Amino acid sequence: MEGIVPIGYIAAVFIGLVVGLTGAGGSILALPILTYFFGVPVELATGYSLFIVGWVAAVGALRNGQKGNIDYKIAMVFAPPTIAAVYFTRKVIVPAIPETIIQFQEVVLSKDLAIMLLFAVVMLFAAISMLRKKTQRITDSDDFEWDVSRVLKVVTEAIIVGILTGLVGAGGGFIIVPALVLLAKLPIHRAVGTSMFIIASKSLIGFLGDVSNPNIEIDWIFLIGFTFIAMLGLAVGLPFSAKVPAPKLKKGFGVFVLIMAVFILIDKISSL
Repeated sequence: MEGIVPIGYIAAVFIGLVVGLTGAGGSILALPILTYFFGVPVELATGYSLFIVGWVAAVGALRNGQKGNIDYKIAMVFAPPTIAAVYFTRKVIVPAIPETIIQFQEVVLSKDLAIMLLFAVVMLFAAISMLRKKTQRITDSDDFEWDVSRVLKVVTEAIIVGILTGLVGAGGGFIIVPALVLLAKLPIHRAVGTSMFIIASKSLIGFLGDVSNPNIEIDWIFLIGFTFIAMLGLAVGLPFSAKVPAPKLKKGFGVFVLIMAVFILIDKISSL
C-alpha cells in the first residue's frame, strides 16, 4: 500500500485537471484514487470526494464566473433541489443502509460494493448520453423561454443528481453537464462553468452531513493536503478549457467516463 501512495498523489493532480477541462469528472477520479491508492473505506471516501471536488469546483466556478461562463438563472433553478437532496441523502439515507444488503451462499453484496457498482452504472449511462446525443446551441438562457414542463424536468433531474451525489459521493458533473446541454440548451463551455457552480454548492453543503455525523472520523490533514494537490491540476486545466473545441471536449469527456465505468464494473463484479 505504501508503494502506491505517491502514485495516488500524482493522480490527484488529474482530478483538478479533469474538472478544469470538463467541469466534471473530478469525483470519477477522486473516489477510485481514495479507495484503490489510499485504502480509504468506500463510505468515508464518498464524503472525502464531496469535500475535494467541492473546493476544486468552487475555485473553477470563480474563474468561470469572471469569464461570464456561468448561467446563474439556470443554476438557481438547478441548485436548491439538488442541495436539499444531497444533504438529506448523506444525513439520513446513507447511514441507514445496512452493511450487508444481500447475502446468498458465498455471494455477498455489501454496502461498499453496492455503492461502487451504482457509481459505475451512473457513469456508464452518462457517458453514453454524452457520446450519442446531439444538441442545439443556445448561447444565452435569457433568450430561452422557460415553460413549466422544462422547469419540472430540470428540477426532477436536479433531485436525482442530488440523491446520486449523496449515495456515491460524485460531484455529478457527468450528469449535470449533459442535463444543462440537453435540457437548458447551453453551449458546452457555458454548461461547464454553470456545472462547477452547482457542484461546489451541493458538494460542500452535502459534506456537512458527514461533519455532523459523530460516527465519522475525518482525517483533516490528509483531506486538505489532497485537495490542495488537486487544485494544482485545476490551475493547469482551466486555461486550456477555452482552447479545446466544444465537440472534441464533449466527445473526449464521454470516452473518458466510459472507460472508467467499464473498469470499475469489471473490477467490482469479479469480486462478487
